[in-house]
Amino acid sequence: MSLKKTLHKLCLDSVNERQANIQKNFSSIQEAMLSETKSSAGDKHETGRAMLQLEREKLGNQLAEIQKVKEILLKIDATSIAKQGCLGSIVYTTQANYFIAVSVGEITIKNEKFYAIATNTPIGKLLLGKKVGDPISFRNQSFVIKDIF
Repeated sequence: MSLKKTLHKLCLDSVNERQANIQKNFSSIQEAMLSETKSSAGDKHETGRAMLQLEREKLGNQLAEIQKVKEILLKIDATSIAKQGCLGSIVYTTQANYFIAVSVGEITIKNEKFYAIATNTPIGKLLLGKKVGDPISFRNQSFVIKDIF
């Protein structure tokens, strides 16, 4: 499997794992709300139900965000070779290596570290449109793009 396909798969696996955790928590809250209904009435019951409802809404928003992240990942063609920094490109710099996709963090493959970053992150915005040899300044550090795939 190519490096880009491996990075893409690891990002997708990470996002799927986050989604599964959120869905599990969502299901737990649904069950808790059902058992609250069977519980005693009164102010305590209403407060507990309201708290569960707020938590359910928060998890619903997180699920919607995860779906957007997955849609971004599905737009990436892991077989393409980029000539400049763009969604789906691997960017090697004198400072670090980046996979422009979604924010997953550090990924190590065969003792080589990559940072999976989104296009809307500060470093992601800087790398978009850049080519081999272009200088980058980020957080008072300067580095140069060595290679892009």
